[in-house]
Amino acid sequence: MNTLTCGFIGLGLIGGSIAKALRHRLPDTKLIAYDTNFASLDLAKEEKVIDQICLSIDGSFGNCDYIFLCAPVSCNAENLLALKGILSPDTLLTDVGSVKTGIHEQINQAGLQSQFIGGHPMAGSERFGYQNAKASLLENAYYILTPSEAVSSEKVDAYRTLVETIGAIPLVLSYEEHDYVTAAISHLPHVIAASLVNLVKSSDSKEGVMKMIAAGGFKDITRIASSSPEMWRQICLSNADNIAKLLRTYIQYLEVIADDIGGHKKDSLYNFFDTARTYRESFISAPSGPIKTEYVFTVDIADKPGAIAAIASLLAMHDVSIKNIGINHNRELAEGALRIEFYDEDTLSRAVDVMTGHGYIIHTQ
Repeated sequence: MNTLTCGFIGLGLIGGSIAKALRHRLPDTKLIAYDTNFASLDLAKEEKVIDQICLSIDGSFGNCDYIFLCAPVSCNAENLLALKGILSPDTLLTDVGSVKTGIHEQINQAGLQSQFIGGHPMAGSERFGYQNAKASLLENAYYILTPSEAVSSEKVDAYRTLVETIGAIPLVLSYEEHDYVTAAISHLPHVIAASLVNLVKSSDSKEGVMKMIAAGGFKDITRIASSSPEMWRQICLSNADNIAKLLRTYIQYLEVIADDIGGHKKDSLYNFFDTARTYRESFISAPSGPIKTEYVFTVDIADKPGAIAAIASLLAMHDVSIKNIGINHNRELAEGALRIEFYDEDTLSRAVDVMTGHGYIIHTQ
């Protein structure tokens, strides 16, 4: 692939992660960026991720092969207007928003259909901002492309190749199909996670017993509730019809299972959980989507001084790197339990062998 020049309008979590992936995979690429957060730009320049800071959307972007629209969706119309006067006819515009209908409509209004392919990297984090960006965020994540009807197949192929080069998995959809699919598997889960957290908050005692003993399962399925509230407000408003439709269907499912539980319907309850388990286990195991794959186990430990140090030392002796380590205070699994997270599946597997080989009892997720 020839040396590229890529511009970023906005350099937050996703824009920053794409920029870092480009710098890592295509180190000769020239990267320029504009953002209202100058601290993010300064940090990216200091880290040698970007080559040029732009204080406005100026003529510097006219020489770009690709321009990534990574600012909040509410800024897209204004940013497109600024770009239109300086845009080279060879530049491909793309975005990273999780809702595609609005940007496609704005592109049509601006008359830029032949230069636009919508983009949505299906990767994210409960954290946000450039300071949390990392190149690995995109690895093995689906990256959905929604080409406009007027864009050439050559441009689609070139962009697909670029997405593959930075480690993601391209998938081409229409923007209408994209918005319905992501409403179900990305947007609705955030609504549900936030609802569960708010339910516990409103149902908890004055002493906060529910919050205090919230177990691993609850924390796992509500982790995404820590995401940016402003971003998710915008997403819900941008994809309101699809999310509301699916949410009403989900409510119907909840009403049925509530009746089954209240009616002690043993067979229905078994089928409910068994169907979900079977379908869930058929999912492709890839770290895409809002809930990232974790390589974790929990190990039973004696409640005595030095127990944690002994485990850490044992793994270190076998060259096993630990990503994170913490105590399960709720003691769900045993008298003492230590939760250890690793960087990848191979490291997790080696850690399991080491620990079980030394007599430790472990619990994998």
